Amino acid sequence: MLRVVIIGYGAMFTNLIAGTLDANCEIVGVFRKEMVKYNPIIRYLKDVFCPSLDYSYIKSYNLNEIQASGVNTKEFKKELLKLNPDIVLVGSWGEKISKEIYDIPKIATINAHPSLLPKYRGPNPYYWVIKNQEQTSGVSFHLVDDGFDTGAILAQEEVKIYPSDTGKTLKERTVLAARGVVCELLKDLSEDIIIPLTQIEEKSSYYSYPSDFELDFTKTAEENYALIRAVYPWCEAYFYHKDKCMAVLPQGSEVMENSSKYTKIGTITNINLTNKTIDVLCSDNKIIRMHVEHEKKYDRPFTRNYIRQEMHVSEIL
Repeated sequence: MLRVVIIGYGAMFTNLIAGTLDANCEIVGVFRKEMVKYNPIIRYLKDVFCPSLDYSYIKSYNLNEIQASGVNTKEFKKELLKLNPDIVLVGSWGEKISKEIYDIPKIATINAHPSLLPKYRGPNPYYWVIKNQEQTSGVSFHLVDDGFDTGAILAQEEVKIYPSDTGKTLKERTVLAARGVVCELLKDLSEDIIIPLTQIEEKSSYYSYPSDFELDFTKTAEENYALIRAVYPWCEAYFYHKDKCMAVLPQGSEVMENSSKYTKIGTITNINLTNKTIDVLCSDNKIIRMHVEHEKKYDRPFTRNYIRQEMHVSEIL
């Protein structure tokens, strides 16, 4: 039975735990992001009064939590050596893991990356593949090395991107796929030798942290709709109207043929106060219908730390 340590946070983290248990492997330790993000006192209070899904999941399976302030610390290394794992699994993590740490497990340290590597290396490929109007994405399990998402690939599975997908729905299906893939991968590693497949650098792409979510009506309606869907649920796409920043939700937004009399790009062709929608003509002579709920001002893009002023759409328009 393989001894496994799992590092991560969020849905990828919990699905790696589930997939490891599905494979009948022994989880000898877990390390969640909150160990790094909060000091011990705040984390304790949070765990007692407002426990995260990660913490609740860990406690429901009575898993051993590694006590450390980061993956590259002396305390983490000490704990990892004591646990003597065969495999360390990584599912969503902000720190770059040092060679001193990723070399500890007997077999390998393996990262679950939510794209079909070598394409879409980097943070949040869920956003980028939708924004770029790709038709497929996936999940890749690769060896951790000194690069970012550059290690040799052990297993992959394709995930279809549907025209209505948002970052949220694509992520949900991707992490569920990861659960099945890691289960089969761990079974294979316990029974046989897997030959890692070196990534082809000529086919690689890297996308940095997303930052600009303003709609541009000089682009096509499909491009704007893709941005609206890609950024959700982490944030919202927006546009300016009458000096106000209008937040757009994917639910109720759509691309339509232009049946109006208007031909000038950027023209508002219709406003529906009941449905809270604004129709704007784009460069491809198609309409982007946008579901507008409120005015918004950004504090920190791509986080929930922004100022949101609720108001009826008629007040904005």
